Amino acid sequence: MRDSLLLALLCAVSKRSSGPGLAASTLRALPLPLAGFALAACPSWGVGVSRKARARVGCSTQLSLFRFADGGKAVYRLEDFKNPRTVRWHIELQPWASPTPSLNYEASRFLKYISTSQISCEHMNLNSLKGYSETTKKPWSVCLDERFSLIHRIRSKKCRLYSLGLGNDDNEFELSMANSGCEVHRFDPSIKSAHIQQGRHLWHHRLSIDWRDPNPAIAAHKLHSNTKKLGTVLNEFGHQKIDVLKADVESAEWKILENLILEDVVEQIGQLVFEVHIHWPGFEVSGNDSTVVRYWYSLLRELELKDFRLFHTYKDLSKPQMFLKKEAFNASSCYTLSWVNTRWK
Repeated sequence: MRDSLLLALLCAVSKRSSGPGLAASTLRALPLPLAGFALAACPSWGVGVSRKARARVGCSTQLSLFRFADGGKAVYRLEDFKNPRTVRWHIELQPWASPTPSLNYEASRFLKYISTSQISCEHMNLNSLKGYSETTKKPWSVCLDERFSLIHRIRSKKCRLYSLGLGNDDNEFELSMANSGCEVHRFDPSIKSAHIQQGRHLWHHRLSIDWRDPNPAIAAHKLHSNTKKLGTVLNEFGHQKIDVLKADVESAEWKILENLILEDVVEQIGQLVFEVHIHWPGFEVSGNDSTVVRYWYSLLRELELKDFRLFHTYKDLSKPQMFLKKEAFNASSCYTLSWVNTRWK
């Protein structure tokens, strides 16, 4: 009964705020089946009806239940078959790490999670690529194993890198990728010109990647103000896929990553290399300390639903050793995490 009420409430909310391509009139609540993976949002259909058949008669939504392999909290997701992107408004929080909220337990679970590789990768450097420099200041590790697509796309000169940052003069990684023939786009709102081309394969854009698009009325009054969501940029550039997304965005990474997950943009990305900062909650991340860490952990677990696996972690010992403004848990304030999308073979 509780599940039925939950689904009824979800459908009611969806009906009031239906997104692009979602017919609000098709949303109806049904009790959760005792056995089965997905719940059809059209009352006369079972889970075996094809997407094509649903779309043909105008009822195109389905409420699907996804579970983590290790028994983590199930996630309900409203899917629209006419518009393949999932309609979601927030991530699903994982259960607390202990019977009652505890920073010690949350921090222990989170730090263990980001320090444990989920998949092996034998080749993680660019030594074999033209232009690689040993002076690279940070280990922006990508997986070049033959079983994943990146090394093959590098060899065929069809790879694409997006790099997000702010006034960062450590661009050896971008240069090495560009020199290997990859198309590299570096987004930095601090540069003077709107677009600068450096060599044949490297472009600099005066653009800040955000977790929301700006209000046009406000943006029109700001000189050189240019912030956009990554999904918006992909559409404007006409890019369907990014082989590598590198991000060093000084504590905006949590909300940007959340946006990429909620809008399914991560499915267009082959590998993620993110610098995460844990000395404070991050921009627009609220709550007490244990709530913040639970949110961080839940966000990274969401990547698992998209088949991303962590293959490398770098703990930066040159940065203050702090965790949410405390010298605790033997944690650094800064980690660089690398994931590979295992769907991209």
